[in-house]
Amino acid sequence: MAEYLPGPNSEAVAAITASAEGAGEPFLFLFGSPGTGKTHLLQAACLAAVSAGRQAHFVPLGTRGLAPSLLDDLERLDLVAIDDIQEVVGEAEWEKALFALFNRMRELGRHLFMAADAAPDAIPVALPDLASRLLWGPRYCLQPLGEEECARLLTQSAERRGLRLSPDLVRFIMHHYPRDPGSLMDLLARVDSLSLREQRQPSIPLVRRAMQEAL
Repeated sequence: MAEYLPGPNSEAVAAITASAEGAGEPFLFLFGSPGTGKTHLLQAACLAAVSAGRQAHFVPLGTRGLAPSLLDDLERLDLVAIDDIQEVVGEAEWEKALFALFNRMRELGRHLFMAADAAPDAIPVALPDLASRLLWGPRYCLQPLGEEECARLLTQSAERRGLRLSPDLVRFIMHHYPRDPGSLMDLLARVDSLSLREQRQPSIPLVRRAMQEAL
């Protein structure tokens, strides 16, 4: 996947790429501490699925105000990627909705990805049937990218956008911004928007303004 540098997570990335493109396991579970790139990898998987001509949807359960009905009818899609399920486990209606979606997706041969901050057998799922379903597929514990890998991800992603980031500018970003894939890609999108608006390549002042906008 173009927007995700495998680094120490190459096995997980290979499995998710295969499933996102229509092959591979029908259900995958990602877990890891904040900053390991779970959200970024799920979003990259959805982009890879769309690039392969499939329909995909990303569901961020860490967002406030969502209701279990959000999961209704998602089985019509080829891939559903659900992030932060630890935010809703323990809530009966959400657990029932997740369990029902899991079954519908499986019956139709769709692909389903889920992610949490801990392994599926370490999060407090109250519904036994859901707890067992979460253990059906491969589970991958994501590791954080190192500084060099994050810098390379930033540089390569910028190049794909037509942006030139000098080594000094990359070092500035790495020293003044969170070093995780999601944060770096969010910043890069802001830098890209400012660069297009002002019709010039990124500079330290421009990047600094993009950082301030992100606060």
